[in-house]
This record gives sequence, C-alpha cells and structure tokens, in this order.
Amino acid sequence: MTASSIETILETYRSQRIAVIGDIMLDKYIFGHVSRISPEYPVPVVDVTHEDYRLGGAANVALNTQSLGAKTILIGITGADSNREILLEQFRNRGLATEGLISDLSRPTTCKTRILSQNHHITRVDFESRKEIDPDIEHAVIESFNAVIGSIDAVVLEDYNKGLLSPSVITHIITAAKARNIPVLVDPKLRNFFAFKECTVFKPNLSEMASSLGIVLHNNDREVEEACRLLQKKLQTQTIIVTRSDKGMTLYNGAFTHIAATSLDVSDVSGAGDTVIGILALGAAAGIDIVTNATIANLAAGTVCQEVGAVPVRPEKLIKAYHEYLQQ
Repeated sequence: MTASSIETILETYRSQRIAVIGDIMLDKYIFGHVSRISPEYPVPVVDVTHEDYRLGGAANVALNTQSLGAKTILIGITGADSNREILLEQFRNRGLATEGLISDLSRPTTCKTRILSQNHHITRVDFESRKEIDPDIEHAVIESFNAVIGSIDAVVLEDYNKGLLSPSVITHIITAAKARNIPVLVDPKLRNFFAFKECTVFKPNLSEMASSLGIVLHNNDREVEEACRLLQKKLQTQTIIVTRSDKGMTLYNGAFTHIAATSLDVSDVSGAGDTVIGILALGAAAGIDIVTNATIANLAAGTVCQEVGAVPVRPEKLIKAYHEYLQQ
C-alpha cells in the first residue's frame, strides 16, 4: 500500500452501515490521588479530583465505527435504573442513536466503576447481571435486528458474557446475515464460545482461545498456529484473528499472517479489542482484503492504548500511525 491508501480506505468507511449487537456497558472513572492509608483498614484512601463517564463494551465498538464516519446501529439491553439515564445521556452527547436500547426490568444496567490514582487502577466495582436474557427480551433483540438487516453492510457480535448473546440470538443473526451475504464479525468470551459457527471473522484473544480449547499456550507462533487449526475445525469460520497482547495478532484464513504489535507507549489496554473488531467490520463491509484490514485494525488498537480508558480511534491518529508504519 502507498501512503495515500489509508486516506482512501478511511473515505470508504464513511459509506458503510454497521450493526453492533452485544453487551452495552457504562464505564465510570473516578480519578484522584493516594496520600495515606485508612486508619480503619489497611487500604489506600483516594482523594477524588474528578469523575468521568464513558461508553464500554458494544457501545465502545459502535463509537469506534461511528468515529470513522460509518452509520452505526447499536442493539443491546439496559436496566430501568439511574445508570440507564446516564447511559442515554452519554449516547446523546456522542451522537449515537438510542432506538436499539431495550430496557429489561429484571436486570441492572451494566456499570463498571474504575478508581484510579495517577492513572493507575486501584480497584473496580461492577454492577451487572450475567444471566441469559429471557424469551421476551430475546424476541425483542431478534426483531430489532430483523428490522435493520436490509440496510446494513456488516454485523458485529460483541460478547462480554452478560447474557444478551444467547445461542438462539447468535444462530438467528448468523443464519440471517449469511443468507444476505453480510459479513458477521465476532468478539467472543468464554461462554458460548463455540456457538458462533460459520461466522465470517472470529476474534478471540490468546487466553480465551486457550481456555476454550482446553490447552496451554505459550504465545509462540507454532503453538498459536496449531490452536488456530483446532479452532477452525470446530467453528468452520472464514477467518480467525487472535490478538496476542505484546505479540500483536495472528490471522488464519487457510494461511497464516503474523502482525507485530505497534504501540510501545501503552497507558491502558481497555477498549483495544473493541477498536480492533470495529475496524475489522468496517474493512469487511468495504471489501478490503483481510491482511490489510487486520494491519489497520492493529495500528488503530495501538493508538487507543496510548490513552487512559476506553476511547474510540481518532482518524488523524490512525493516519499518523499508518504513515509511521510505512516508514519502518
């Protein structure tokens, strides 16, 4: 590719329509500094300086595709609580549509509160339910997807094992999308790992793949390649992309491509996987070859790792990272 290719590719993203279906999260950040230990218990006391809210999980994937100009449709569930109202406000502030947010009275809105001191994580507090959705909510999710399938170019299934992506929902979406030749890209977690058969792109991380296959992986190329072959036999997917932390990622689509990590200035890996799957979906929708697509996704992940918290990729930072990559 030439130096101008990234600008051309980014322009193609703007005409794509992406559906993101999965577990939506509200990320709350409490920032402060630690200067003493509590006299009651031997724990640090954080003097709070400020708080911030961000969108996580499937919502962060949607932010990534939207930030690069694509029309993005997000389908997920929330509770009927105060965190839902905060989530709705965050959606409106960021220009995300709220029509796909289905309220489930039986569960809380997933909220993860992170407490940081000098940009170091002290602890995290989670409000969530991990039970699978009931049949009525399942039906609402499927109906929401059916209503938009005729207008989309790619689907992302973003699974954080919070219950939205049940086997029935997964099977329906993949079957319906395949019938229309719409690529389905999956970011899995351990539960229902093997339910995503015949998807287009399957993107586990190294530990998820090892745990699901019941094997030990030492993050060397030979072992990762063998694990990819085992996984391919089980899933029958077109492409497997394994993210490998500081080793970058490995792509398997009948042949192997190893892509080195790009960012040495890592502040926070939160949301990097969301960025990868979002970029991969844009590339699949635009018909970009998978190696180029994965290379751009890898560069995009490197840019978001340089910031604290889950943030969407910025076009200008991605262009800069791509030009630096070409000069290596």
